[in-house]
Amino acid sequence: MSLLVVGLSHRSAPVSVLERAALAPELRGGLLQDVVGAEPATEAAVLSTCNRIELYADVDKFHAGVAELSTLLAQHSGVGLEELTPYLYVHYEDRAVHHLFSVACGLDSMVVGEGQILGQIKEALAVAQAQHSAGKLLNDLFQQALRVGKRAHTETGIDKAGQSLVTFGLEQLAGGVEVDKWVRGKRALVIGAGSMSSLAATTLSRVGVTELVIANRTLERAERLAATAQASAVPIDAVAEELPRADIVVSCTGATGLVLTVGALERAVAERRAAGTAGMAPLALLDLAMPRDIDAAAHRVEGARLVDIESLAEAAADAPMAADVDAVRGIVGDEVAAFGAAQRAATITPTVVALRTMAADVVASEMARLDGRLPELDDKQRAEIIQSVRRVVDKLLHAPTVRVKELAGEPGGAGYADALRELFDIDPQTVAAVSKPNNRSGNEH
Repeated sequence: MSLLVVGLSHRSAPVSVLERAALAPELRGGLLQDVVGAEPATEAAVLSTCNRIELYADVDKFHAGVAELSTLLAQHSGVGLEELTPYLYVHYEDRAVHHLFSVACGLDSMVVGEGQILGQIKEALAVAQAQHSAGKLLNDLFQQALRVGKRAHTETGIDKAGQSLVTFGLEQLAGGVEVDKWVRGKRALVIGAGSMSSLAATTLSRVGVTELVIANRTLERAERLAATAQASAVPIDAVAEELPRADIVVSCTGATGLVLTVGALERAVAERRAAGTAGMAPLALLDLAMPRDIDAAAHRVEGARLVDIESLAEAAADAPMAADVDAVRGIVGDEVAAFGAAQRAATITPTVVALRTMAADVVASEMARLDGRLPELDDKQRAEIIQSVRRVVDKLLHAPTVRVKELAGEPGGAGYADALRELFDIDPQTVAAVSKPNNRSGNEH
């Protein structure tokens, strides 16, 4: 296993850099194809969320892999490599596994313990599978990460340590008032119909907002989301008309430019003031997009209050962490050790299979020679001899093959496969033939 992770997140980079490096969903496939097309990498997956972008790859050369993944990340994000490099982090092998498992459990999230990351990891795996860039290693890794994340949420109280960005953002806008009380009598506008917008719509519906409107570029997607959230749907062009009537606006689209400009907000606030609704409370704006949907200058618009990724990061830094976080860290440590042992043990399997194949060939060859020397053997006698020889071979190979699998599962056990091949003079091509079904082509569905 040569797992490599190169990425940047809210922990390593300022929001201004993350915003520029954000990768639109339609561009992720091209990045994956370029990664697997590069010489050091054989598998690739990209985990891209509102506060992180990470490349996972199976590489055969560490330094070349880091250089290639960093370069491709810069090229596809549009941020120059020299500017991006200071904010990149690198994890390798067990540390890379530990990182993804921690991410899956919400330990590396802006809001510790939030569960939305599991859906984003599942989506990252689905994209990699669709692009045929996820082989055995990344399929095993991401599927195990999903199981580890679910285990953490099931066995601990990590859910109490934090919530989704949507809930956390609404709490910041509510200013200490319980969200379900704060939204009473309010009209909400959700811009976008992706996963984060869907979460925002269902959350607002659940806490009891009086009226909910979904706006999206594709009206059909807005209508599907509205049907599940007891809301109405409008095209994106209707936002200017809906904005003055809204009390809460949550925006999370994949747009590369601003969805709400300062001018649009100033006009909406003026209309609210003229209608007599502005005196009740400022227009509450929650921007969860990366890059941002709402102009950051909205902070200066009188009659509006903006909470965005940057302000959420500052608020989350001061949030207390639950004691259950330590329990989750323990789960992550145990799962990383188990995953590493399983992966290391799996590397010996093709060699063991090749050894047993070679032994079976030797038995067959010797029986053919015996047939030539003792042609008078009847079928029953011949079958008894074959059975006895096979039992001898199986007994001789059983203990060493079981033990070598155990040893290979321990740290530093990768060399046992090489030792076995050397001791028994096993043809590497035979091992490669056994391994072939485990390659990427064998995992494309």
